Amino acid sequence: MNLEVKENNIRLDVYIKNNTDYSRSKIQSLIKDGYITVNKKREKESYKVKENDLITISEFEEEITDVIPEKMDLDIVYEDDYLLILNKKSGVVVHPAVGNYNHTLVNGLLYHFNSLSNKNTIRPGIVHRLDKDTSGLMVVAKDDKTHELLSNMIKNKKVERKYLALVWGVIKHDNGTIDAPIGRDINNRQKFIVTDVNSKESVTHFSVIERLNNATLISCKLETGRTHQIRVHLNYIGHPVVNDPVYGNRKMFNEEFGQMLHSKSIRFIHPITKKELFFEIDAPKEFYNILDNFK
Repeated sequence: MNLEVKENNIRLDVYIKNNTDYSRSKIQSLIKDGYITVNKKREKESYKVKENDLITISEFEEEITDVIPEKMDLDIVYEDDYLLILNKKSGVVVHPAVGNYNHTLVNGLLYHFNSLSNKNTIRPGIVHRLDKDTSGLMVVAKDDKTHELLSNMIKNKKVERKYLALVWGVIKHDNGTIDAPIGRDINNRQKFIVTDVNSKESVTHFSVIERLNNATLISCKLETGRTHQIRVHLNYIGHPVVNDPVYGNRKMFNEEFGQMLHSKSIRFIHPITKKELFFEIDAPKEFYNILDNFK
């Protein structure tokens, strides 16, 4: 994460606390351990930031000592000795975060499986994430080797993931590609936007499945996997995902269900057995109940 400083003469730890969700004690610990730099240099927590300073918070893993296994119904689509593929329900958070250590998918995975990759981290087994209110297929690794191989495959675009999305408005083109870099919104740390500032390459392909009354059902294929990527990209082209509470800014249907986005299929070569795996699963009934409003 990068923060471009917009103020002067504020303590480093205070500035970060005011612009992130981290506690001050956590920030001080990260500074001490070298996870936070200013203009690529380590500074003390008392350092007074200056306008245009670039603060970088490197990725880190939190200990999972406070996360306990919880009994949870998991919809396992496929499982072998190395990995599993599951169908995540809409409304389920994938892994614990600060202030939210319970009722996540990771809690459920810890209850059901003794062997998961990255066992001593905050997200054991999690190779890639889905947003809380996005349903559908996810891959979970059972050991570190499989996890590393799968992560590299995703990075090198060797895992094909397709999503089903219902968006506002009628898309005229049958197919399209959105190639626009995504970064965190400096005015709202909970959101991401298309921007050239501290952003990463982001590419989403889409094709129209059905045109409805003021809405379009589409298939999306991810080439990259940025946080909120599909939601940000579709909002960027003026067709936000229906029921999206963050980017939609439109009428909500069944607010408990969340955005109309479903991870429908996944295809890749098994990193260990070398066999092709392909799984496809339909969206939940709530998805189609909302879709009926546009027919």
